[in-house]
Amino acid sequence: MSARRSLIVPLIVGCAQFMHQFDGSVIATALPAMARSLGEDPLRLNLAITCYLLALAVFVPVSGWLSDKFGGKRVFMIAIVIFSLSSLFCGLSHNLTELVVWRTLQGVGGAMMTPVGRIIVIKSVPKSEVVQAINWITIPALLGPILGPSVGGFIVTYFSWEWIFFINLPIGLLGVFLVKAFIPDLRESDVPRFDLRGFLLVGCAVAALILGFEAMGRGLFPTSAVIVLIGAGLCCAVLYIAHARRRESPIVDLNLLRQRTFSVSIWGGALVYIGATSQVFLLALLLQLGFGFTPFESGLTTLATAAGSIMIKSMVRPVLRFFGIRRLLIYNTLLTAAYIFACGLFRENTPYLLILLILWIAGLSRSVEYTAIQSLAYADLPPALTARATSFSSMSQQIWLSFGVGLVALVMQLAREWHGHEVIAPNDITPAYFVIAFASLAAAGIFARMPKSAGAELDLR
Repeated sequence: MSARRSLIVPLIVGCAQFMHQFDGSVIATALPAMARSLGEDPLRLNLAITCYLLALAVFVPVSGWLSDKFGGKRVFMIAIVIFSLSSLFCGLSHNLTELVVWRTLQGVGGAMMTPVGRIIVIKSVPKSEVVQAINWITIPALLGPILGPSVGGFIVTYFSWEWIFFINLPIGLLGVFLVKAFIPDLRESDVPRFDLRGFLLVGCAVAALILGFEAMGRGLFPTSAVIVLIGAGLCCAVLYIAHARRRESPIVDLNLLRQRTFSVSIWGGALVYIGATSQVFLLALLLQLGFGFTPFESGLTTLATAAGSIMIKSMVRPVLRFFGIRRLLIYNTLLTAAYIFACGLFRENTPYLLILLILWIAGLSRSVEYTAIQSLAYADLPPALTARATSFSSMSQQIWLSFGVGLVALVMQLAREWHGHEVIAPNDITPAYFVIAFASLAAAGIFARMPKSAGAELDLR
């Protein structure tokens, strides 16, 4: 691949991921306005977010097989079309039922769009360019969740909520054109038969686990229902493991975990992802409920994280080259634990500039961490396994992100009951920060067990 194309392809994929991540965060800001317009309770309207997440998680495992069978370029284009058209119909919805149906279809498009885009990039570049390619992918993807709340608030305030969906149409149209012009058509020649039974078992396991994790500590369902959901998810997961051991080519290939660097990226990454999204969730609660910030002020504060993420991007490869991927993951994960712990100590009298500085460091650290973990997953894998590995890691990420938010919600609920508070107070949020900081410390231990030569195939010289 030419140098020009090796830059264009990751940026195209990254922009598609921006659309997906932006849309997921912007709707949360628009929920109250949407509820008033549709005549629904905001809590009921949250069903549109839940169904989107469930569709996303359930259909991620099938994306790798579709990419190998029909070609990543074709599947990626179809995914963008599905996502864009369902966005149009979301904006045209007149009631909750219509919105839920189209948001679910939008989740299906997102489930194919994100992992298939990454598959295309990884297959299109040599191992020595994987780090740089993933670095370019993650820039737009990191900006989506950060810019979403402020842009969503602007659209809802000065226009109408429908436009948060309509703006996806020109982006999607441009995306289809760019994919057709620049994305190579890559596919595997020998693709196994589709594992329908495995897909159903994995889908039920992931849906039940994510729904259970999302409900933890939030009072959405009775405790008994949450336990049943998580138990059912674990039972389906056990049944799938038994099924996968008997099948030659299961839809989620557990044999990938025998590859050391991929396994470390999954288990170490899981502990990192637990803290990644839940930290954003906790910060919004701390600033708004604890310190009395408006949503707009809270959103502006988080821009410090975005600034850090963008500033470090041009330096990721030299930093990785200097430390090596193993040492970098160890040191940076310890830094992650430190800044999460520091966030837990924020109080109303904490200097605002100090808060901004710590959030800026958080942006630097998280940007490097994501690039390193996602690159490590492909370090020692042959190209033929790229699609399976991407589906596996994407599914794992969705599960652990949901678990992280559910875990901190549960910890805050227990802390609030312990302190006897009627509403969430800053000292109810502090224990949740400490829990996810400990998870990062555990991740550093996992990364430390890698051999010193781990990731050598990435050739960072």
